Amino acid sequence: MAGIGSSNYWEDLRKQARQLENELDLKLVSFSKLCTSYSSSRDGHRGDTSDTTPLLNNSTQDRMFDTMSVEIEQLLAKLTAVNDKMAEYTNTPGTASLNAALMHTLQRHRDILQDYTHEFHKTKGNFLAIREREDLLGSVRKDIETYKSGSGVNNRRTELFLKEHEHLRNSDRLMDDTIRSFSNHQQSHPANQSAEEAGLSHPRLSDRRLHHPPPTLCFSLTNQAR
Repeated sequence: MAGIGSSNYWEDLRKQARQLENELDLKLVSFSKLCTSYSSSRDGHRGDTSDTTPLLNNSTQDRMFDTMSVEIEQLLAKLTAVNDKMAEYTNTPGTASLNAALMHTLQRHRDILQDYTHEFHKTKGNFLAIREREDLLGSVRKDIETYKSGSGVNNRRTELFLKEHEHLRNSDRLMDDTIRSFSNHQQSHPANQSAEEAGLSHPRLSDRRLHHPPPTLCFSLTNQAR
């Protein structure tokens, strides 16, 4: 590299600046596409119920995002260092006559650096916001699925409980009917016996039975007489 006081030194700095700016431009375009594809794959994954796998899963995109972020930050740091050297050159003795042109060139490189820095932080912030939102939505969807699964188990348990309860009610009803039938039978039988006892104690019925004994009694008396 030429000495700081030579004109070649300035040209070398400009070449370095332009090279870094070209690299940054390509990196930022790729970085923006990565963030866009990340959002699209997330949206497609939410709306697609098939087993189709996206070209890049989210974990791969996260790693690419981290790698590209570091690379862009390093390029921005290098371009900042080159711009500082260019500013230092404009203050060296012997450049007063060229100072206006040098300052114009330096300002243009500074504007480019500022634009690239702003674009990088904006794209990075959007990516992080999308990832945070999707992580939150994923957590909510997981909670909903867990709740639905638990509700299904509770519903099945409730259904089994109701069936068992109805079975017990039917068993109790059958037992009550059996007891009631037996009780009615017992209540009607003593009434018949009471009626017969009442008939035997009646005078006319007693006299009639004495005057007209049963056939078995007559047969017994006849045998005794013989």
